[in-house]
Amino acid sequence: MNFFESQDIAKRNTGKLIFLFALAVLSLIVVTNILVMLIFGFAETGMTSMAATTSIQFDITTFLMIGAFVSSVIVLGSLYKISALSGGGARVAEMMNARLLVSGSSDPAEQRVMNVVEEMAIASGTPVPPVYLMEEPGINAFAAGYSPSDAIVAVTRGTIDNLSRDQLQGVIAHEFSHILHGDMRINIRLIGVLHGIMILGIIGYHLLRSGRYSRRSKGGSGIVFLGLGLVVIGFVGTFFGNLIKAAVSRQREYLADASAVQFTRNPDGIGQALMQIARHHEHSYLQNPNSAEISHALFEEGQVSLLSRLYATHPPLEERIRAILPNWDGDYEVSTWNRSIEASEESQAQKSASSNREKATAILTGATGVLLVNTLLNQVGNPDDKHLQYADALVQQIPPLQLNAAREPSAARAIVYFMVLGSNESVRSEQLEYLKESADDGVLAELQNLIRHSQAVVDEQRLALTTIAISSLRQLSQRQYQLFKINFKKLIEIDKKINLLEWALQKIVFHHLDAVFEKSGVPHFGKKNLKACQQSIAILLSILTHSTTQQGISSEEAFKAGANSLGVPISLVDVSDINFEKLNEALDELAEVKPLQKPALLKACTSCISADGKLQPIEVELLRAIAATIDCPMPPLLAV
Repeated sequence: MNFFESQDIAKRNTGKLIFLFALAVLSLIVVTNILVMLIFGFAETGMTSMAATTSIQFDITTFLMIGAFVSSVIVLGSLYKISALSGGGARVAEMMNARLLVSGSSDPAEQRVMNVVEEMAIASGTPVPPVYLMEEPGINAFAAGYSPSDAIVAVTRGTIDNLSRDQLQGVIAHEFSHILHGDMRINIRLIGVLHGIMILGIIGYHLLRSGRYSRRSKGGSGIVFLGLGLVVIGFVGTFFGNLIKAAVSRQREYLADASAVQFTRNPDGIGQALMQIARHHEHSYLQNPNSAEISHALFEEGQVSLLSRLYATHPPLEERIRAILPNWDGDYEVSTWNRSIEASEESQAQKSASSNREKATAILTGATGVLLVNTLLNQVGNPDDKHLQYADALVQQIPPLQLNAAREPSAARAIVYFMVLGSNESVRSEQLEYLKESADDGVLAELQNLIRHSQAVVDEQRLALTTIAISSLRQLSQRQYQLFKINFKKLIEIDKKINLLEWALQKIVFHHLDAVFEKSGVPHFGKKNLKACQQSIAILLSILTHSTTQQGISSEEAFKAGANSLGVPISLVDVSDINFEKLNEALDELAEVKPLQKPALLKACTSCISADGKLQPIEVELLRAIAATIDCPMPPLLAV
């Protein structure tokens, strides 16, 4: 599916969720009013027969008061839960008692899943999400977060121990579809909705307990009956909540399966993973009691019940498999997989490392050729197997010292500092002297080790290292992060000039990390029109024009190539009137543009920097950095 269309659908699904939530609240208000009238009608008359209902009168004031109370309780319950999950995907993982996996694990299965996640993040142009492990025997997984910036991927022990690398890749690709297409944001809101609807049942449970000790008091029996009624309403609310989840979730699972096939070009991978679930003794079931709250976010059903067919959040396994493998014969048996086979696969991968490095070089060279703009836009949020192969080759090409540094929190700060160190010896000395006084223990030593034993980071590897480092930097404490942020800004200010690549690196790192540490608010889908952002567009296209090399054409011609594709009346801004503060403000505003209008903006940027018919690698990486800051994850740009 087109990335921008899927974002727009996710935006509309949010409206659908609000509508269904409102219907559920209205239904609960009506049911609660009927319950209160019945119970207190019986209590006041002292009767226990249906004759008591003749004395019950409808009172609009009482109805509105009860409606206000029910609405307030549900809304506050939902807001409380959503607030509790405001930390993003990590909060959901903690709710499921999942353990964060760290690089260098002695368990080959754990290291394998981290490698797969890392490759897919680089291939899709997103930060590498932290990987969590649930010690559950069932085969399942989920992605959680409000955006790619704070996303996590969680897998069960059954998943990493029972699936081959290809099957695991299919499952992770499915979860990346949810990350890229805005599904996670709705999933967290669904958790909040369900909690709010269930809160009446929780109140009823406490009323029931308190009523047991006050049966002899006046109205004590009414409290008991009210508590019992609210417990029943809690079950009704859960029923409504599950129906809402099913209405919003089922179709998205088919789309995520299709995206996984496109990503890996291997339908057997995800198809056989689903077959393994059918054959596995624990299937996809989870023991954690909180699994019901996130059932809609899981790869496959986490529990089974009598009403599963009615409000299942996932299509039946056989239907999912047949959609992926149309010629499937209905047999769930798959080729026997064991450690020796996996070891053989890893050995083969190592043998092909040399050819992969050659492939990466060829792709990077090809990226300097002319790119079709429409093809570029179709790649946004929709990586395929070529991007996955490229990511694998690129990771193997990165010097091990730099790659290992990006995977560890303390050294990750060092690799980011390393990328902005000045080439001038006096500037570099001043930067190192500053870090000697301000950096946390161990960071300067890691940086000096990189300086002594490593060459400068290759331009084409810069974003890959950055996306890996962002995952590691998310493990910093709040104090460590604030210090890192201050130090980074100081380093690029020491030489009293900031080049565009330094700015792009700063922007992409803090765009993603601020979403985790600053918690300035839950991300939302943009609502602005391009016509209302003319000045911001002019600043962005102007800085691209002034900062890139155009052969054989003037700056005005390059600018017009981008402006004309938009049809918005804007003029080239003089370079002396542009600074990085204005550029930051422009990008912040452009991030608020409606999803379906962002392709036109990216097309204008691409037309601007490729006006001479060529794209240099440094221009490509700059374009990808800008796309990331307006929440349009762009895979590595491959020659067409």
